[in-house]
Amino acid sequence: MGIIFVTGIDTGIGKSVATGLMARWLAQRGRTVITQKLVQTGCREPVAEDIAVHRRLMGTGLLDVDHDGTSCPCLFAYPASPHLAARLEGRVVDIAVIDRATERLAVKYEQVLIEGVGGVLVPLTGRLTVLDYVAQRRYPLIVVGSLRLGGINHTLLTLEAAQRRGVEVRGLVLNGHDGAPEEIAADSRQVFAEALQHYGYPPAIVEIPDLGDEASLPKVNFAPLFREK
Repeated sequence: MGIIFVTGIDTGIGKSVATGLMARWLAQRGRTVITQKLVQTGCREPVAEDIAVHRRLMGTGLLDVDHDGTSCPCLFAYPASPHLAARLEGRVVDIAVIDRATERLAVKYEQVLIEGVGGVLVPLTGRLTVLDYVAQRRYPLIVVGSLRLGGINHTLLTLEAAQRRGVEVRGLVLNGHDGAPEEIAADSRQVFAEALQHYGYPPAIVEIPDLGDEASLPKVNFAPLFREK
């Protein structure tokens, strides 16, 4: 199944929850699956915070590839865009290091889910955006969005940017933690389905309900996003 990149329409939209739940779903179906975090900022721990979220949702606990940094080789303390967080530490986002880490994971696992940072036009370096990175590697995208007010604009901008760059989009994951009014939610669902088809993508939309206290994780069917070609 290879490598799939999980992006968001914005920061704080629920990429980590979506990535962890997708990995759990794949593992329950017999796939060997691992997640990777492209870059983590605002982190002072030895293991990326988003990776810890993935493992909690997957029910695995931290793995060797987490402790040795393979699952997130670029950590920065300041909570900012990667290019700025790196500059404040006198460092750079080393793309070659990230690629080597992804290659190591892809050798060991059937499926690698790479969680991005912010949205697709977030700068990784002075000139390289997340979308540049994805397009150069021809990774398919899963876009995490929301039914909340404002979600339509951000989602359609993301789909248009991906389509213009020739990037495949597998579909949308809509995070339900915002609790949008049903009038807005229903309209957004229709707009998103029509937009996916307009841009030449499959109308695959999966919704994640609010996790609450995570005492019992919801059963979410991610099959529409992982159909074999």
